[in-house]
Amino acid sequence: MASFTSTLLFLATVLVGITPAVSQPDDPSGLTCNDWGESIEGSVSIVEGELGWLSCPLFSHPSVYNYTSTQSSGQNLFWYRVPEGQDLEQPIASSSRLARDRERLWLLPAAANDTGQYICMLRNRSSCTKIAMRLKVLRPDEVVRGNDCEPPVTVAASPVIIPLQGGKLVDCPDLQDAAAVGLLKSRATVTWMHIIPNSSIYHIMSQPRCRPPESWTNDREVKGVRLQVHVMMVTYQGLYICTVRYQRGGTMLSYSRSINVTAVNPPSMHKEPTILVPTREKVFTVKQDTEVQLLCKALFPYLDSSQWAMWWMVDGKTLDKVHDHHRFSKTTRKVKDDFGDRTEESVLVIQDFQAEDLKREFNCSVKNERGFETRRVQLVEEVSLPSVELGCGLGVTLVLMLLLFVVYHVFWLELLLLYRSWFGTDERHTDDKEYDVYISYARNSEEEQFVLSTLRSVLENELGYSVCIFDRDSLPGGTITDETLSFVARSRRLLVVVSPGYASHGSQALLELKAGIDGMALGGHLRVILIQYKPVRRQGWVRELRRARVALALVRWQGDKSKELTSRFWKRLRVELPVRRVSGGEEGGKDVALMRLHSQNSTNSQTGLISDTVKHPHKVFNSAG
Repeated sequence: MASFTSTLLFLATVLVGITPAVSQPDDPSGLTCNDWGESIEGSVSIVEGELGWLSCPLFSHPSVYNYTSTQSSGQNLFWYRVPEGQDLEQPIASSSRLARDRERLWLLPAAANDTGQYICMLRNRSSCTKIAMRLKVLRPDEVVRGNDCEPPVTVAASPVIIPLQGGKLVDCPDLQDAAAVGLLKSRATVTWMHIIPNSSIYHIMSQPRCRPPESWTNDREVKGVRLQVHVMMVTYQGLYICTVRYQRGGTMLSYSRSINVTAVNPPSMHKEPTILVPTREKVFTVKQDTEVQLLCKALFPYLDSSQWAMWWMVDGKTLDKVHDHHRFSKTTRKVKDDFGDRTEESVLVIQDFQAEDLKREFNCSVKNERGFETRRVQLVEEVSLPSVELGCGLGVTLVLMLLLFVVYHVFWLELLLLYRSWFGTDERHTDDKEYDVYISYARNSEEEQFVLSTLRSVLENELGYSVCIFDRDSLPGGTITDETLSFVARSRRLLVVVSPGYASHGSQALLELKAGIDGMALGGHLRVILIQYKPVRRQGWVRELRRARVALALVRWQGDKSKELTSRFWKRLRVELPVRRVSGGEEGGKDVALMRLHSQNSTNSQTGLISDTVKHPHKVFNSAG
């Protein structure tokens, strides 16, 4: 008998989940009582003024302790209480508010001073076993509620799952247990309330969150004390509060419970698991001597049973059976839950990936009660780019581009002249013009000196152009207008020297300008080039120049800066003038390219040549030496 009792006590330790204390004499008669301490299942909370009860944890597992069998064996159940802040156990006597019924102690209703530790004890003449539990009686304002219209509930919500488009009868929790008690002789009445979730469209539309049955549709209704859902919809999800009421001796006793209703996909939908990643076309790029992560994502449709599995296999073996299993590990997490259909993600981590791992077979497998699927992961090795060489090459390319940009920006005139000297076409072979350049200027002493001593001298003596100047090349006795038009028509370029006195002292010059512009507009074989000898205001330009200014090239003379042959003025002017190639018969049988770039080293000698050719008393070029 003692052995059998010890076995029962051991099973109680394992199954009930309580922490046993050292046995000690608690009964005045000296009987030793086995104290199992306080139940680890947690304390019981009841709202003040509500109906509540305490169930003795010794009867949580009927295979260990059964109330009927303990009564037949002569064991009686006693209740004791240790008030809050005290240490002395006090026996609980039955009263109109505290009553015992089988293995439960009822509070009809609960009061604030009921808070404390409660002890239930099974005892007969030869044995004694007891266990404690904690009771908390909370004021209504101490209970956390989501809305003011929601009644206080201290018990965790009971989950209820209903398939979409399906139906179900929902009972209020603990209603059957309370109805079976002989203490509550009146029939229970139950009221229901639907609490709209925060994410619901009804809440977004600022409709009331607490919705009584009067506002429901015909798809759900209250039948007696039960909730009947005929056709489950998404909007019917949320928290349902049921309040149970009893009439006892002129006093209304009540308690509230909550039910969390969740919609799931109907059973008619596809229920086999599906691997979403990797797809059959998916290829993972891997690199040697690095950590590689292989992703597997699968969809598990909702089933009444939550049994499902997701695992990795390497060469047909699970990870723990691979010889180098220390390099492999996996993590699994839930990514999404859509009406019960859960998406799970598993990542296989391979440390220090090697070349021989490319030959291995990595498979991700999923399974539930309805089916099985496996998918092989395709791997390809990443081709490493020569980053150092690529970076150096890119850097060199950028530097070269920058240098070319700078060179072109600074030396574009020189480059253009060089190109013309190599690939330009000598216009003397393509037309029947007699002169290369016709110079038009206002007849006053200053401009005449500039034209004769500088322009003409350099163009003829240094650059080899044939120059026509009316005052020098016209025959006496001729008609000025006819000869002017003839000279302009027989020239390839018309150089117009523009200065402030061009309009007032240049009647002959205006005739030459008009002839050049007309020839340029009609024939296209004559080009007009403007040389600004001195700055001219906008209103100082003659009408013909103002109209044609946008289409004409303008070269500015800048005084001393433009005297040397290597200055920007002469380079810019040579770009506008015809390409000059002198044949061998004219220059001793050798082809001489006179349109060449003059380097700075030859500046002194060229300047000396210009100075020797100028016979006018006022020299334009100063000797560089």
